[in-house]
Amino acid sequence: MSCIEGKNLSKSYGSTKAVDNIALSVKSGQVFGFLGPNGAGKSTTIKLLTTLISPSEGSLTILGIDAVKHPLAVRHKIGVVLQQPSYEPTLTVEKSLEKYGMMWNVPKNECKKRMEILLQDFDLADIRKKRNEDLSIGQRRRVQVAREFMHDMELLFLDEPTVGLDPSARRKLLDFLKNKVKTGLTIFYTTHNLSEAEYLCDEIAIIDKGRILTVDSPDALKKRFGKEKTIKIHLLEKQPIVVSLLSRIPECVVDLDNGTTITIHSEQSELVLLQVLKILSENKIELEDLSAVPTNLEEIFLKVVRDNASHN
Repeated sequence: MSCIEGKNLSKSYGSTKAVDNIALSVKSGQVFGFLGPNGAGKSTTIKLLTTLISPSEGSLTILGIDAVKHPLAVRHKIGVVLQQPSYEPTLTVEKSLEKYGMMWNVPKNECKKRMEILLQDFDLADIRKKRNEDLSIGQRRRVQVAREFMHDMELLFLDEPTVGLDPSARRKLLDFLKNKVKTGLTIFYTTHNLSEAEYLCDEIAIIDKGRILTVDSPDALKKRFGKEKTIKIHLLEKQPIVVSLLSRIPECVVDLDNGTTITIHSEQSELVLLQVLKILSENKIELEDLSAVPTNLEEIFLKVVRDNASHN
């Protein structure tokens, strides 16, 4: 069953199309990742899906409700954590959670019970009496996400929820979300952290310039683009001439990161590596080390966006 169905969705601001005729289908009970570079249309899409703005064209159904005609009915069933910080400066952590429960008409006893659980789950118990204005950026972010779970919801939108979190807090949040999905919650998740998306998401959509370029599972994306491997070669010294020397190798994209690291993307990695080593040897360019690894999700993301840019 799908909890989000968007067809021919567009949003225009004057002559600019921030979202351009996208189709979107998100199954219930999964984490759906939404990735794209800055300015790709992610934020506008989220505003459409959360009924904060109306589409210029197209239809949108959220949890079986026509979101264009009945936006308030949708808002009663979803949770939203936007990228922008949102907190009450003078309220303590526990009062923030309590207030959010009251806003959603959660019974007092249930509200207290949920608050105690969330204070533990988000490592907020030790700072429960602290005012939000006295918290670090990461602590405020944890409060912002935790309070959303004070109420019942079927669909949760999370926009860059781990910004400001340290690695330990980030992993704990991701595991918390995974467990929530097992209870039937659906999560629409945007992030710039691709290892995070790979760890958490069941499906991933990549958007650029207002258009969805591809939708698939992380494993399926790897299979589709997995023929390409990444070769990294570390040189002992900076060699600016390397790029021109290697440009003669066909079907190979070469990036010289900082003058000493050569990154090569190719579907013929073994053959390419032999040619690279031959050229470097002929030009007496010394290596420190080299490695060849399967293309990861980050490389796939960059490739999809790069290919889209080259076709426009």
